[in-house]
Amino acid sequence: MSTVAPPEPRLFREEDLVAEEAASFACGGAFVYTRRCPDRTGPNEDAAALIPHGSGDGLLVVADGVGGMRGGSQASGLTISRLATAVHSAWETERDLRNAVLDGVEAANTAVTELGGAGSTLAVAEIQGRAVRPYHIGDASILVVGQRGRIKLQTVSHSPTGYAVEAGLLDGVEALHHEERHLISNMLGTPDMRIEVGSAIALADRDTVLLASDGLSDNLTTEEIIETIRKGPLEAAGRKLAALCGQRMDGEGGNTPSKPDDLTFILFRLQPGNRRQVGNRRAGAA
Repeated sequence: MSTVAPPEPRLFREEDLVAEEAASFACGGAFVYTRRCPDRTGPNEDAAALIPHGSGDGLLVVADGVGGMRGGSQASGLTISRLATAVHSAWETERDLRNAVLDGVEAANTAVTELGGAGSTLAVAEIQGRAVRPYHIGDASILVVGQRGRIKLQTVSHSPTGYAVEAGLLDGVEALHHEERHLISNMLGTPDMRIEVGSAIALADRDTVLLASDGLSDNLTTEEIIETIRKGPLEAAGRKLAALCGQRMDGEGGNTPSKPDDLTFILFRLQPGNRRQVGNRRAGAA
């Protein structure tokens, strides 16, 4: 059991207006943005977290309380807090980060189910050294792109429109306008919840990792998102993405989709030149 104090997580829950933060994280830097739906007075039903697990590892997390259901903000808040608790426990017992994610998701599903009538989607990016592994439930998304715009990883939304796009039955623009865009087929808070775990992929210095609630993907095309985040300083890219999506929600995009919603996303890039590899859990580890 470790005698070193675990690093503290940064949790964003029920942010009523706008919150943003740029911070060093794992072997790189992260930018977090979350904003309540512009035409709603209730709490932000999205939540986000930066959960470190040593000097070069950790979790990026976005959870979206399912709209229209009681306790959406409670559901997303419970989800990120249960993940943080599981990572803390893994640190103390020196368990691996992957098992901590799975334990945290199971605990979160139980807690959200006990709320009764609430639900949450979830996107988790496990950062270990220069590698990223995706976990997701529902239509919260994870995207990894290179500086030139090549997609290296993209999750498929657990929804009828997400599966239709994956099968080639709809293109991305058609899906944005589809009347069943809001339907999802998988979420925390249900007995048949399932978590999709992807393979770990190596990150290059200029790759950008994005996690987002559906407030982003319901208003911007994948091409628009990629063009906005693929280059330039991370914080500037994050603010530009938030502004573009906010304009779209406000109806400033002409015939483009405008679906006001809570908006939360995290951007992450490696620190250029950092060559730390997976396996060194914490500074000074034996």
